[in-house]
Amino acid sequence: MSAVLPSPTRPVSARRPIRELPDELISQIAAGEVVERPASVVRELVDNALDAGARQIVVRLLAGGVRLISVEDDGQGIPAAELPVALRRHATSKIASLHELETVGTMGFRGEALAAINSIAEMSLHSRTADSQAEGGAWSLDGRSGELKPIARAVGTTVEVRELFFATPARRKFLKTDATELAHCLEAVRRHALARPDVGFAVWHEGKLVEQWRPAASLEGRLADAMSEDFVSRSVPVDHVVGAVRVTGRAGIPDAARSRGDQQFFYVNGRFVRDKVLAHAVRSAYEDVLHGQRQPVYALFLEIDPARVDVNVHPTKIEVRFRDGREVHQAVRHAIENALAVPRAGHGAAAPLADAATPLPEPAVPPAVAPMMRPWSQPSMQFVARERQGLGDSAAMWPSRAYERPMADTPAFLPAMPTAQPTETKTALAESDDTGAWPLGRALAQLQGIYILAENSQGLVIVDMHAAHERIVYERLKTQLEGAAISSQPLLIPATFAATPQEVATAEACASVLPALGLEITPFSPKTLAVRAVPGTLAEGDPVELARSVLAELAQHDASTVVQRAQNELLGTMACHGAVRANRKLTLDEMNALLRQMEATERSDQCNHGRPTWRQVTVRDLDALFLRGR
Repeated sequence: MSAVLPSPTRPVSARRPIRELPDELISQIAAGEVVERPASVVRELVDNALDAGARQIVVRLLAGGVRLISVEDDGQGIPAAELPVALRRHATSKIASLHELETVGTMGFRGEALAAINSIAEMSLHSRTADSQAEGGAWSLDGRSGELKPIARAVGTTVEVRELFFATPARRKFLKTDATELAHCLEAVRRHALARPDVGFAVWHEGKLVEQWRPAASLEGRLADAMSEDFVSRSVPVDHVVGAVRVTGRAGIPDAARSRGDQQFFYVNGRFVRDKVLAHAVRSAYEDVLHGQRQPVYALFLEIDPARVDVNVHPTKIEVRFRDGREVHQAVRHAIENALAVPRAGHGAAAPLADAATPLPEPAVPPAVAPMMRPWSQPSMQFVARERQGLGDSAAMWPSRAYERPMADTPAFLPAMPTAQPTETKTALAESDDTGAWPLGRALAQLQGIYILAENSQGLVIVDMHAAHERIVYERLKTQLEGAAISSQPLLIPATFAATPQEVATAEACASVLPALGLEITPFSPKTLAVRAVPGTLAEGDPVELARSVLAELAQHDASTVVQRAQNELLGTMACHGAVRANRKLTLDEMNALLRQMEATERSDQCNHGRPTWRQVTVRDLDALFLRGR
């Protein structure tokens, strides 16, 4: 027989009286929230250095920050009389009233960090102000004994923290290896460096300089140093203002997306934060251009009235709450969408377009940056090159194959495959040898009925014709719906479902928002909701599933893109069926017209599913394939 385990019971003990905890224990409890690992100490001390007006910050570490964390700055310093006060709980110079707390503009403000750190480690402060009269100029305070003595030091402050968690050895056991803790400390400094390009940062470990960021003249310079030059070259600038919200920074192009979200930096009024509303807004902006579960890379900065954001949410100050989350969500989403909408292949489409192809619509977003031709190489590329005497003889295209399938008739509601006037196109191409006039170049041939080969000033361009035309059709369909209010389709019989208390509360709180999404959701009973109307374009779907999805997103992110996402999926399906199919033979005129449409279409670098629509193979890539110059 198996042993019978005793049922867990709470041990009976004598009642203990209610009493106040000693200050040291209170500080140690607070330290459990503020100080998780050495990187937490680095973050708090660098916050204080920046608030003091430092222009150069040096961080020195031993054993990944466990044995020593020293943060030295050239800020305004702390007067000798205030040094002992700085180590007391809730002592700060940042705020003095509720109004200042609600509109805080400094990195630190709670007055807890130094006291919490001093309760679990050996701390000392060395500081000098510009008007100090002490011998040597500065004062040193021992955090354990409270002894104050003069020392020599330049204007500024140095905080030394030794033997972290010595007073709470159980917490020390949870720390990782020195290399891991060092990596977290470096990341903490990097986050500050990205937000303050005007400040220099240096990190030393075991007496060796491991990272340094000198003051930069611009944000792009600091991003190149702190992230990489590759990030700057593979990202687009973001600068969007709506109302009292401004979003700036750089957003990575879809091709730069990664399998992990470790290159995502978002700042609110200069403070690095992790916020569900902001993360959801960014992700929704990339929905149309990212493939699979890949994560975008970005460094974005949100500027907003401090009174409209609450940073006093968590002791680590990494979480925030917005007074109007929907306003912020829309601002961030539109900022990134507008930045990504400009086709990187279509900047400066030249005047020959009018002669070479059917007139095309102007891009919805004016070009802002030079075209970015991305180098692309492949270990082996096998394709047949045919000698061609002219570009206008479309009869000399690839021969038809037995398995070639004719393209299905394009539905009447879809834009047709771009066409060109044959005579005008042949003349324009024959008279123009300037391949730089068109970023995607001029068509040369069609490969295997799938790809278009074109020549531009940098070399060879390979275009997936179905993916490219699918994006063109998709963007046209979206443009037709843009600006139009989402029409509702009343249900003959309301769809009711058993709702959770969260869903009922969200439906009541968002009663004024749901009609804008084409939905009407009303209480049917205390525990039941009724869906009485749905968006007209989604009338054939499951109204209950749609309602649940919208309510869940509204509850979590204070905004919902479920309806638009569902509509875009429908338009994407229509575009896929209406786009030119593989094995459809195109004339050179049709190929060139498709290239010109790509140059003028938003987000034409990716298809509706996030895959690339074209690749650049430079002359250097081709030389490497044939070992030229070796």
